[in-house]
Amino acid sequence: MSTGDDFIYDDATGEWVSAADAAAPVARPEVRDSVGNVLADGDGVTLIKDLKVKGAGQTLKRGTVIKSIRLTDDAQEIDCRYEGIKGLVLRAEFVRKL
Repeated sequence: MSTGDDFIYDDATGEWVSAADAAAPVARPEVRDSVGNVLADGDGVTLIKDLKVKGAGQTLKRGTVIKSIRLTDDAQEIDCRYEGIKGLVLRAEFVRKL
């Protein structure tokens, strides 16, 4: 019994999905900053309050500029880089778009 449809294992969900469904673009949730501006990959943001960075032993001060953010699958988290801190994830409620 063959339907002619190929299936692909999706690691994220742990399910077998059809190749057509796997090729369809995945909609990301809309991410908004502290004042309601929509954020996109590559945007620059500035911090609106001092934030202690767990594991890094340092505090990022209010007004710190973070360039080239990346959106995650979570509508409230953004992935970014800053000097000396690997894997920095910030909550969107603590940033403002430049």
